[in-house]
Amino acid sequence: MRVLDKLKRKKDERMPAAQPAPAAPKERGRKVMVLGLDCAPPQHVFDEYASDIPNLTKLRENGVWGPLESIVPPITVPAWMCMMTSKDPGTLGIYGFRNRKDHSYDGLSFATSWAVKEPTVWDILSEAGKDCIVMSVPPSYPPKALNGIQIGCFLTPSNDADYTYPKELKAELEQNVGDYVFDIRNFRTDNTQYIIDEAYKMTEQRFKTAEYLLSNKPWDFFVMVEMGPDRLNHGIWSFIDPNHPRFVPGNPYRESLRDYYRYLDGKIGEILDKHADEDTTVLVVSDHGAKAMVGGVCFNEWLQKEGYLAFADDYPSEITPIDRMKIDWSKTKAWGDGGYYGRLFLNVEGREPDGVIPEAEYEATREELVHKIEAMVDHDGNPMGNKAWKPDALYTSQNGVAPDLIVIFGELKWRSVGSLGHNSMYTFENDTGPDEANHAERGIFMMNNAPGQSSGERSGLHLWDVHCTILDLFGLEPAQGALGKSALRHLPNRQKER
Repeated sequence: MRVLDKLKRKKDERMPAAQPAPAAPKERGRKVMVLGLDCAPPQHVFDEYASDIPNLTKLRENGVWGPLESIVPPITVPAWMCMMTSKDPGTLGIYGFRNRKDHSYDGLSFATSWAVKEPTVWDILSEAGKDCIVMSVPPSYPPKALNGIQIGCFLTPSNDADYTYPKELKAELEQNVGDYVFDIRNFRTDNTQYIIDEAYKMTEQRFKTAEYLLSNKPWDFFVMVEMGPDRLNHGIWSFIDPNHPRFVPGNPYRESLRDYYRYLDGKIGEILDKHADEDTTVLVVSDHGAKAMVGGVCFNEWLQKEGYLAFADDYPSEITPIDRMKIDWSKTKAWGDGGYYGRLFLNVEGREPDGVIPEAEYEATREELVHKIEAMVDHDGNPMGNKAWKPDALYTSQNGVAPDLIVIFGELKWRSVGSLGHNSMYTFENDTGPDEANHAERGIFMMNNAPGQSSGERSGLHLWDVHCTILDLFGLEPAQGALGKSALRHLPNRQKER
């Protein structure tokens, strides 16, 4: 070692170590904040409650807004992920909360984040070096790696699960905010006050967590989904909608949903006041709307009556899920599943283990069922207005195991009931617990403070457009194969172009 080097080394050892200069704050351009309100319908946000929700109304009046066409079927999973990838359910291979895992008869598997193979908004932003905060966008359990942080959605089994990315964020949130509230547990109940009270608790904790993250974590992109509107719509719609068949004038919960929206709007206002500056574009979106539910169509009762479904055991004396019935597959051509829409599966020779429909008769059998389903009448003998869709007519591809038919009963005023034992093709009691609303075809879209964008109502907006709009705000291209268009480049009545 040279002498000068030795002297320099001794001098350095005697002096305190130099502290590294603090890193310069990251230069941030435009930020985007997306507030997702599950199941928020246009008629409430744009019209009926507008004077009670001043923050949301101000966003709308000073921005771009309009009804947002949902997917078919308009359900939470997969709608949010279709929004965030600009892909349809067939491309995602996610057709509902539960999906057929193969062509066996062993039932359905629950959708998880691992089923999502298409790039999301935050995947693309992460690759571009943007800091992302993603809160409870379904399906996001288990949480996946990104440039930023993620919290699982309502499908998270419990607070004991690892529901954050990175994992250590969970302990930080529990220490500074408290236990995260993913959903209203057991929300299908006749205890109306319980649903309302729990919705407030969930919303309070959701926004408390959002406030903590926005204040303490770096972000260019923030998105959260609040489930409160959905849970209240399903729980109390008959109390707030005079057109609901079970509405009772003067009931004590008539204004309960309006009151909740006032509270929700206040929480949104607090977030906007503190974290949405002049460089922040704010979007408020919902995945679908809501409407009164008249009742349920007992799908498998109907299929049995029409001769497509046969059982090896006696007709049940009580309500029984179809997976607890012994099906005679040698005499069964089709069976159905329950939910806000109906999924019909065919028993095809060479595809299912004991298939009976020859492949050459597959299309004819589907056509026959489409005709019969769409000709169904309701309990009063009136045409229901059903629609039976072939997935290949709806989606650009059919990944996973798609239903053979996707059935919308009564323009979504009726749900599909898969259980047996109703002694009728119609029921006005939900077999999975009380439920007063079904989903509707359109949600909401509002965008405020987008650069160079004139304000006003837009028609023809689709859920797929949200992905493209967010990325356009950052100057990035949408994912390859995106089905939407950026609202920044939106043309009125764009529906004609599809």
